[in-house]
Amino acid sequence: MCELERPPAEVLLDQGPACHWIVNSESVFELVYGDTVPLFGKTRAEVAGRPASSILKPDVLSVWLDRFSRAQSGETLWFRDQWDGCIWHIDVFPLRLRAGATHAGCAAREITSIVRADQEQRRAVMGALHKQEAYRARTAQFLHNVVGQNLAALGLRLDLVRMDLADGDSTVRHHLAEIQTVLESVMEQVRNFSYELNPSAVERIGLRSALERLGTRIREQYHGAVRIDVDASIAFRPDAAAALYRIAEEAVENAAQHSGCSLIEIAVKSSEQGIWIETRDNGRGFDPADLEETRRGLGLLSMEHHAAAAGLRLSISSSRQRGTVVRVVVPAAEGGQAC
Repeated sequence: MCELERPPAEVLLDQGPACHWIVNSESVFELVYGDTVPLFGKTRAEVAGRPASSILKPDVLSVWLDRFSRAQSGETLWFRDQWDGCIWHIDVFPLRLRAGATHAGCAAREITSIVRADQEQRRAVMGALHKQEAYRARTAQFLHNVVGQNLAALGLRLDLVRMDLADGDSTVRHHLAEIQTVLESVMEQVRNFSYELNPSAVERIGLRSALERLGTRIREQYHGAVRIDVDASIAFRPDAAAALYRIAEEAVENAAQHSGCSLIEIAVKSSEQGIWIETRDNGRGFDPADLEETRRGLGLLSMEHHAAAAGLRLSISSSRQRGTVVRVVVPAAEGGQAC
């Protein structure tokens, strides 16, 4: 039968960029469409009508038989697999062709170029984050060492002027007092901003104080409630504390700006598995599928970056009904310790 005489659906499946096949309850490839050589090393004609045991390599056969069985039981699977250096996105799903018989339908498409492009993008983002951290540290140092110290010196000079004018015009003394009040406010803002920018500030003031400062800052722009519960007996490695703070900061800011939540909670506790920090909100959440590799936003990449750099375990769970939980664990063998 020539191509024009075949059903259009078959022509579409054969000539499309994906490979499709149907496996019956005996794990036999009943129907096969598309180019199977890159995936199985055999042509479509060599695959069709043959059992999986004669097509798949022994080291992956049991895995694939389990996938087929799960699909025939009603489960839908999607995953990535690597064959001969190429990366494939594969869907395995239940397919009912005849009454009383459930088959496994499969669709596979090579996505090597997409994954490599995504990896390049991730490396670029990680590089940008490294540069951002260095810039933030330099800015914080400038604010603390130059701006902050000069403002403090200016405040001392104003004190001297007020002392010199102790018996002078009361109006001038009043104006000087107003100037000092404004100056003290500016100094406090510079100090707080310097702490927020510099990750080493967590090492100086401690994670608990840093989180309290974060809560105070978020409350200024967020109308919901912010609760912070930190076990005061827990101490952290300096790099772990800085990473935990950065991840919590990202999670809290995302929740306050995008989730529509009325409550944000931060908890720092310890258990036999290690020390963990959990940021939870009661917002609208998101579909976990949004965390698929090609959909990761800058916020998640930033959290992954900080977790990986400090050897922490990051997990994110969310649902449309229960909000989002960002949990970071400092493994017991590597993490902080109780004071």
